[in-house]
Amino acid sequence: MADVVQFKLERMLDELDDLERRGLFSRREIAEIVKQRRKFEYRLKRPSPLKQDFLAYIDYEKQLDALRLLRKKSLSKNSGNKKTKKSVSDYAGVSRIIEIYRLATIRFKSDIQLWFQYLEFCKARGHGRMKKALAQVIRFHPKLPGVWIYAAAWEFDHNLNVTAARALMQSGLRACPTSEDLWVEYLRMELTYLNKLKARKVALGEDERTPTKDTCDADEERWRDENNELFMALDERKDDSKTSGVQDGESEEKVDVLREHGLNVLHTVYNSAIEALPSSFTLRTKFIQILEATNLTHSEDMRNEILNDMKKDFLREPKYWDWLARLETADFKEIKQKQLSKAIQVYEESLETVPSATMFNLYVKFLMDAIKNENGDKMSAVHSWSSAHSLHPISRLQIVFEKAESLGCITEDLACQHVSFLLQLGKSEEAKVLIRKLCNGKFSHAVHLWTLCLSMEMRNIQNKLPFTSKADLSSIFTLLIDVLKKVSISEAENLWLMGLKYFANQRHHFDKLVETSIVLLAKDGGSDSGFSLSSAIVNFVLQRDGAKAAREIYRRFLTLPHPGLAMYRNCIELELNLTSAGDKSCLQNARKLYESALSTYSQDARLWQDYYSMEIKKFINASVIG
Repeated sequence: MADVVQFKLERMLDELDDLERRGLFSRREIAEIVKQRRKFEYRLKRPSPLKQDFLAYIDYEKQLDALRLLRKKSLSKNSGNKKTKKSVSDYAGVSRIIEIYRLATIRFKSDIQLWFQYLEFCKARGHGRMKKALAQVIRFHPKLPGVWIYAAAWEFDHNLNVTAARALMQSGLRACPTSEDLWVEYLRMELTYLNKLKARKVALGEDERTPTKDTCDADEERWRDENNELFMALDERKDDSKTSGVQDGESEEKVDVLREHGLNVLHTVYNSAIEALPSSFTLRTKFIQILEATNLTHSEDMRNEILNDMKKDFLREPKYWDWLARLETADFKEIKQKQLSKAIQVYEESLETVPSATMFNLYVKFLMDAIKNENGDKMSAVHSWSSAHSLHPISRLQIVFEKAESLGCITEDLACQHVSFLLQLGKSEEAKVLIRKLCNGKFSHAVHLWTLCLSMEMRNIQNKLPFTSKADLSSIFTLLIDVLKKVSISEAENLWLMGLKYFANQRHHFDKLVETSIVLLAKDGGSDSGFSLSSAIVNFVLQRDGAKAAREIYRRFLTLPHPGLAMYRNCIELELNLTSAGDKSCLQNARKLYESALSTYSQDARLWQDYYSMEIKKFINASVIG
């Protein structure tokens, strides 16, 4: 190993002599450079070098080369900006970094991030190793679409080799035929190339439109030769048009050949992509976006063809109908009545085809977005239509909610949105009747709906202050207890917290809540992680009645069959906080809690670590005081 390292260092002599001769580094600095390189080389020669060893070496060489460039510019400026001939030190740094990258990628072939760092460095320095590096990464990662896209982009943008870029893209599509990104990027590359050809024609002073299809310039010939692999039979079509032109003796309408070629490219790529990915919905939406962003001949026919194919293949998919409706109102900020009318017609047609809860959810979300963009957060009348209009988003939203309920497609989320919608309109009584009807019917176990219902009842009582009666409080409390007994503790977290907070100052009702919780916890057990009902009650009691009452209540919970690890941790934290406040007896309580918890959770490593940390901390504090 030492011999290999020494051999590598000796090969650096010409570079180091050149650095000293040109005055870029002193002899002392060069000695330090040799020392650092020797250290890095030994690291790389270990039996199992780490990725970080290679990256640290590369980072050091990059900083060293940057310093060399700065000093070279400074010396050039002091000598009157005289141009100096490049020497070995100007190339050695970059070559060494590339060699380290090469060794790193050989060692860590599967690290795609490292490969891209290597490629980016080669591209930034314009090094000739780029082509070889691309070939290597494609060899090791042929199933990664990003690799093919990166290689083709470099050939297209930097190497200006369209033929090589097209060949790479087509090879990538053969290796990864199910990659949406590859198909989309391939189409964009072909259309970009056509735009470049068209821009060149304009720059050369030629007409934007070519005379007729029977004339063929050099650009068209070149494009056709390079696109033989796209299996586009343009020549036959051209010959037919020539023959008809001769027979009729009439001149054809001028057509932009490049725009027509672009449409043919899109059509060919689209058909191939759909054949490879027949069930991909997003791929087709991307083709529509590309089509609308480009100016191609007969693009409307192509658009209709794609839309018809989507309707045929995704007729039963709610996402298709939602996308189609939103396509009518692409810009919500400038939405017009005609656009909204078309979108609503699409949604209404979708409900006849796919009458599902998902479809209703998407429809409601669309109308909510339309209202929000029209009026902000207010559910008031809009600027352009009366709220009584059947196509007005607010009126239509009410109809949709009622239709979802009548068809049995209403979900808990839709029900909550319907109630909230009525509340925002100021129809609190209608909302109250609706939510009671839903909670007592189909959604008797829907926690979110019950939470909304109870919050409405509590808000009504708050509005009656200071004329709230005990009967009102009792009615809410009875309703709360009935709901809490129906659903599990883990699902009813918000309900429990809301009830504890609301009745915190009503001792009679609060004590009944505690008793109910004890009964339910004895049946279901406590939680080991996440929400802990017993911990929440202990914290409420601690804030209201102090440490003594909190200790009494948590001891009651700990006598239950399975109090839960979260409860133990909360109690330990409570005792340790009291210990730091000066109560020495709390330390012994914390020890007892740890011992009790470990008797049940002896396999919990973190619990042991926390216990150990507490004892060490107390031992150190006692030693300092002693």
